[in-house]
Amino acid sequence: MSKISANRMDGARKLGELFHDVRRRTAAALDKALSLLRSLSKYHAHHGVTERMARTRQVWPPRLGSLLVHVAYFLAISWCGYILLGDLKFRAPGGDGSRPRGIDLFFTAVSAATVSSMAVVEMEVFTNGQLLVLTLLMFVGGEVFVSLMGLASKWSTLTKQATENSGRVESHDVTELEMRPVADAVDIDKTSTSSISPVDAKRLRLNAVRSLFFIVLAIFLTVHGLGTAAIAAYVYSSPGPRRTLQGKALNVWTFSLFTTVSTFSNCGFMPNNENMISFPRDTGLQLLLVPLVLVGNTLFAPLLAACVHAAAAATRRPELVVTASENGAELTGYDHLLPVRRCVMLVATVAGFIAVQMAMMCGMEWGGALPGMSPWEKLSNALFLAVNSRHTGESTVDLSTLAPAILVLFVLMMYLPPYTTWFPFEENSKVKDHLTESKGNRLLESTVFSQLSYLTIFTIAICITERTKLKEDPLNFNLLSIVVEVVSAYGNVGFSVGYSCSRQINPDHLCTDRWTGLVGRWSDSGKLILILVMLFGRLKKFSMNGGKAWKLS
Repeated sequence: MSKISANRMDGARKLGELFHDVRRRTAAALDKALSLLRSLSKYHAHHGVTERMARTRQVWPPRLGSLLVHVAYFLAISWCGYILLGDLKFRAPGGDGSRPRGIDLFFTAVSAATVSSMAVVEMEVFTNGQLLVLTLLMFVGGEVFVSLMGLASKWSTLTKQATENSGRVESHDVTELEMRPVADAVDIDKTSTSSISPVDAKRLRLNAVRSLFFIVLAIFLTVHGLGTAAIAAYVYSSPGPRRTLQGKALNVWTFSLFTTVSTFSNCGFMPNNENMISFPRDTGLQLLLVPLVLVGNTLFAPLLAACVHAAAAATRRPELVVTASENGAELTGYDHLLPVRRCVMLVATVAGFIAVQMAMMCGMEWGGALPGMSPWEKLSNALFLAVNSRHTGESTVDLSTLAPAILVLFVLMMYLPPYTTWFPFEENSKVKDHLTESKGNRLLESTVFSQLSYLTIFTIAICITERTKLKEDPLNFNLLSIVVEVVSAYGNVGFSVGYSCSRQINPDHLCTDRWTGLVGRWSDSGKLILILVMLFGRLKKFSMNGGKAWKLS
């Protein structure tokens, strides 16, 4: 037994040394890459390589190029986060009394960057500096921030085009983050104002993108500022949460900023081990977080539409009026800008999903997972869980205590995209996206499987890597718990049924309970597969149309 333990410790030490060696080599490679890029830019300027690249870019499928840029972006910030987390000092050892391993730190960095909040390390081992690193990863990995960078990229591209010859054919930069290809500005403008010239149409489009950028930025900064201040004020005014944070040596403002960024980005991490289980009776804190969850994900589009219409009504500026019209999304290329009717139906759909989940929670767990609470506290906890089941994953109860029927409902909610809408009307888009119809995109969309097919493949792969534990520890490792973990990672939610030593059929006296998800007990191979699932889930918009080439009848 001791020999096996020694071999495992030796293997873990070698794996840690490998991660540190790769990290050092990466830093050196980045320096070489920067110098190489400088020399290549000089070579391009003298040999006309830029023109050949521009011709190649016209053949390259824009959607595939954008996917590669997104993958590179999330891998880069995850790797930088891993390096920073490893270099900073830890506050306390892990649950087994040792420093977190390299693969667990990298998993945590990917989980924060993809706003998935799948936990393999207890949060209270991190110092204040490391918590700020995780805050930064969630900040730059959130959907709204990435789409904001896409608007900035589009604004920069249109500004450069405005200074060039107006007769040149407009090119689309495939490196734009979170921006779908857009039709030509003149074609878009014909649907609204046919008398405008092509030059004025491009200027109108530039102004619309710039105005939309500042509106999204204002929403982004306002929500974070008000959210941080409101949470801090609540903690200072409530003895219970204040004592909880003092007992865990957590700074109030660090907790407030971390929680605000995590909740708005729909990550779900919290700086304490127990997540919101530490605050089951603090209904005020729960009700403060519910709006942050909604406006950061499922209701961001209705909030943005309301702000755009309010700005257009107040200023009557032409670019804002056009942006607020039905063709605003085509004009700006911003996927989160939805028509008014779609926004209304989206709000109704979200409210319906929340009502169904609350009714099921209250009906099945009123005297079960929610004992010892007042009726108001039970309703608040049910609402909090229902809202978080879509994409955030903050929880006030141990999910393993919930009825399997509720877990299956949560799996469905986690699988649904954020803008899932009951919309019994015909879409009236007058602009056809010609770039989407290109051969490259058609081939890409025909090759990929459907989302359910990929989830099935990932689940099968994890069942293979964890087959020994499925046999030896079936109460903790069962198909439902693995499906919850996989779909939660795919939906970037963070829900997990966890692991309990008391559920072991063959008790291990060395087993200790930790505040991590079930994935914290998986093998390294299983963790690597779940890293792929989190990245795939964060970029699932590029494969939502997959599987159409597969005819089932």
